[in-house]
Amino acid sequence: MLEVNAFENAMRQLEEVNSFLNLPGNIYEQLKAPQKFLEVSIPVKMDDGTVKVFQGFRSQFNDARGPFKGGIRFHPEVNVSEVKALSAWMTWKTAVVNIPLGGGKGGIIVDPKMLSENELERLARGYIRAIYQVIGPEKDVPAPDVNTNPKIMGWMMDEYEKITGRHLPGVITGKPLSIGGSKAREYSTAQGAVYVLEEAVKKMGLNKEGLTVGIQGFGNAGSHMGKILQKAGYKITVVSDSTCSVYNPMGLDMEAVWSHKVNTGSVGQCQGAEDKDQNFIFDCATDILIPAALENAITMENVAGINSKLIVELANGPITPEADKVLYEKGIVVVPDILANAGGVAVSYFEQVQNSYGYYWDEDHVLKRLERIMRTSFDESWELKNKYKTSLRFGAYALAVKRVADAMVDRGWG
Repeated sequence: MLEVNAFENAMRQLEEVNSFLNLPGNIYEQLKAPQKFLEVSIPVKMDDGTVKVFQGFRSQFNDARGPFKGGIRFHPEVNVSEVKALSAWMTWKTAVVNIPLGGGKGGIIVDPKMLSENELERLARGYIRAIYQVIGPEKDVPAPDVNTNPKIMGWMMDEYEKITGRHLPGVITGKPLSIGGSKAREYSTAQGAVYVLEEAVKKMGLNKEGLTVGIQGFGNAGSHMGKILQKAGYKITVVSDSTCSVYNPMGLDMEAVWSHKVNTGSVGQCQGAEDKDQNFIFDCATDILIPAALENAITMENVAGINSKLIVELANGPITPEADKVLYEKGIVVVPDILANAGGVAVSYFEQVQNSYGYYWDEDHVLKRLERIMRTSFDESWELKNKYKTSLRFGAYALAVKRVADAMVDRGWG
């Protein structure tokens, strides 16, 4: 695969939007780098008695609209460029759905599959000890991301409260329900993406009946989206994970595929499906393609084979700028990540609100608020797409960047 610098991609997207918005020079310059970037070493005592040192990061990109907000990922390929890019995208994401938060991101270079649960807990708590001075409910609020989950968020919140000696559940979102988590948070990223997918299908004049869907990446978000779409009447014909693709032109059973993956660690050799190469998903004919894995999945190396009508970016930054231009020239509508997967941060915000008041909402209340935010944000982005006669990505970015820039100017930063 081509070497792609995620932060360079993020800044090229910003540059393109600025060519239309013409932001004040000093505002634009401030948006070209994180406000703060923290790099930490985390010593962890392993089960065999040795001590291993892990490298971690926290990028705080912009807090003009509210406290920094963004997930923490555990992955062997975490790097400075990726974390900075993700913090920039989080800034636009909170702005496009108009919630009063900024953008941040964190990560640790680690393969969590190589750690025991006790080692994982010590690593999570060690990370919080390393960054606790720069986070807090009114400073920077982390959340789950790749290879992190409610259990890990619970450990992190507990460690922060032990250090500070205060009960502050709002310091972390995506927690278990028993310690201040929100209903619907577990599948909110996928549910939000389904709302905008439905809006796109409607705006494009497509008939839902008979539409086929491919999902690249079958982890938490991808599997939830597959299940929700199948219940809504969409036919998912192909899914892939880090090992292979599985295909059935008559439609895959999402519950069965997920159960098989949980039991075996892979979607491969699932009953009722044909195993294919991992990259088959990009050449397979589907009406809707959902990249739901990591960054830079769709590049100039594989974009030629993609002929879907609609792409919904459930992952962060799954399409390189060069490949994105090719898709636009093909007439393929792309719902960008900052809009498509903003359901997660929207419900994280709801969790913060509930933590602040100590009053918790039922699932229907959460979903109604989420649906209103997602559909409204899609319509506003689509309107700007038409105004500028450009892509939906550009429309969403223009909406988000303008909101951030306006907040910076109103604070006197410009």
